[in-house]
Amino acid sequence: MLIFIAKRIGAMILTMLVVSIVLFLMLEFSPGNVATKVLGPYSSEEQRQLWLEQNGYLEPLYVRYFSWLGNFAVGDFGDSIRFKVPVSEVLWPRLGNTAILGAATFAVMIPLSLVLGVLAGMKEGAKRDRIISTTSILTTSVPEFASAVFFSLLFVFYLGWLPGTSSMVDGFAFKELILPVLVLVVYDFGYVARMTRASMAEVMTSHYIRTAILKGLPYKQVILRHALRNALIAPFTVIMLQINWLLSGVIVVEFFFAYKGFGALLLEASLNQDIFVIEACAMVALFVAVASQTLADIGYTYLNPRIRFS
Repeated sequence: MLIFIAKRIGAMILTMLVVSIVLFLMLEFSPGNVATKVLGPYSSEEQRQLWLEQNGYLEPLYVRYFSWLGNFAVGDFGDSIRFKVPVSEVLWPRLGNTAILGAATFAVMIPLSLVLGVLAGMKEGAKRDRIISTTSILTTSVPEFASAVFFSLLFVFYLGWLPGTSSMVDGFAFKELILPVLVLVVYDFGYVARMTRASMAEVMTSHYIRTAILKGLPYKQVILRHALRNALIAPFTVIMLQINWLLSGVIVVEFFFAYKGFGALLLEASLNQDIFVIEACAMVALFVAVASQTLADIGYTYLNPRIRFS
């Protein structure tokens, strides 16, 4: 088991190194372009050359890469072109805001998805299964920008219950968090519910479940003690993958509701060609992606005895 964990961590580090090289070559291969983005298109050639010399961009490519990677390792991401402050002063608060949004979404979506998925998979093909499956497909097929417009029209303009933006200029406000969370939950719960339903349906047709039912065990006991535990193994990996989506895939929702999160920061940096913020966001998103996938693989081996003892 320890060997497996070591291999997964090694693969995670190797993946990050490979992607970091690609990112560095894409954004910093040409020092002249970097200087132009930092100093602006109207800067003189002399100013650019001076900036390149002061910031070490005249060094060989491999020296620049290891210096760049070392700065990232200690949290030095450079200065933001757009905000005129160190990138870390902008990045970490925005990342924290997205973590709050993601945690609130998870707190609602995961229990809802698992309960509906289990209920649908208990009796495959029944009326309850068809209703839950149809609802899951319909909600998942509606993009976030469409549901955001619909919910804003309903709860902001028609009913007047909720604010239309979530900028939280006066500090944290739970009421401003409701609409973004609602949009994310409605869009994503169907996907997890469908995965849970498929796993539960497969478990219900297994031999040990049929044997337990034929032996006369109460149906509730069969579900809770035997079927449910094994049915929740497969959705675990799917749930872990949602962390990546909630980190950088909520750009539309954060931008629509003016929520100051990680996705909105990445979009704003891209529109303003803020190269150092883009690099920092890309590396953070990469770390979260490979770390969550590694944790999912390790956790899956603990949950599934057939893999753990093979």
